[in-house]
Amino acid sequence: MRHSEFWELMDRHLGRGYARVWADSHVMSILGGRTATEALDAGEDPKTVWRAVHATRGLPASER
Repeated sequence: MRHSEFWELMDRHLGRGYARVWADSHVMSILGGRTATEALDAGEDPKTVWRAVHATRGLPASER
């Protein structure tokens, strides 16, 4: 998964205006106590970060 695909999914599920705010502020234990943005900036694979967001938000399995 590319970074652009990650952000498209985030925009689709959280809304274009809120996706970045959520990614910058919501700390996830699944990501070692980091936000999605921090994890991506640290080089974490976007697919791994998306799976963490997916699990945290309780999104449908079809959106994994």
